Amino acid sequence: MPPPSWPVRMVRAVAPTFQYWAQTQVHVYAFSIAANVLLSFFPFLIVSMSVARVFFDQKTTVAALDLIFRDYLPGALGQFLHSDGHDNLPRGQPFQIVSIVLLLITANGIFVPLEVALNHAWGIPKNRSYLRSQLVSLVLIFGCGGLALLSLGVTALNAQALAGGPVETFIKLFFLKIAAVPLSALILFLVYRFLPNGKPPLHRVIPAAVVMGLFLELVKYANQYLWPPFEAKIAREYGVFRYSVTLIFVGFIVSMLVLAGAEWSARGYKLHKKEVE
Repeated sequence: MPPPSWPVRMVRAVAPTFQYWAQTQVHVYAFSIAANVLLSFFPFLIVSMSVARVFFDQKTTVAALDLIFRDYLPGALGQFLHSDGHDNLPRGQPFQIVSIVLLLITANGIFVPLEVALNHAWGIPKNRSYLRSQLVSLVLIFGCGGLALLSLGVTALNAQALAGGPVETFIKLFFLKIAAVPLSALILFLVYRFLPNGKPPLHRVIPAAVVMGLFLELVKYANQYLWPPFEAKIAREYGVFRYSVTLIFVGFIVSMLVLAGAEWSARGYKLHKKEVE
């Protein structure tokens, strides 16, 4: 019997992921993560700007955030946060202890449902105790948050250098995006490896982190073309709440993709284990 063609193999590979996405609890996990992304967004923004201003001036920091907004956040939301006519970025304030506390609390809210979701994907029956979960989340907050701030720093270093001609700007942006992929993959690796209440094997976690890091970068490009019709619909139906809805929607989509990477990683491990047995 001849081997199946590549379209058939592709369908067989992605079908279990769609079945996983169709599960009710997966949607509950993703929406819970997205809601906490909304709560932690502005505290993280304030902390990021406070830290960045230690190393860069206000102009460089804002230019770096503009680049990040254009990459990660759909059209009108980035304009709402910072534009010439309507600037909602935090102003030049001293380091905000309250913002750090709020960030730690809300970021914990992101990692707790994510831990439960990863345990479910890997078939780990028992979740950590609340105290242990908070401690692990706290460590990951500093690890992932530090990498996110490093990404902001790399962007800031290139922000002022992007003032050249079109070709020069394109080349610099290209290398900037290449540098962003390893940071995204490293953040995903920390989450996939250390957040579940177990020890997922490195030979499954590393490929999942790399593939999803690349895939999330591709999603940012697709978003530029696919988002405008949804943005107009959200603005028409949600009015003043459209920015909050956008953040929740983006957080939900990213959460589903991150969970899909975990499901793919765990599924491959389980199939290999069955074949060995």
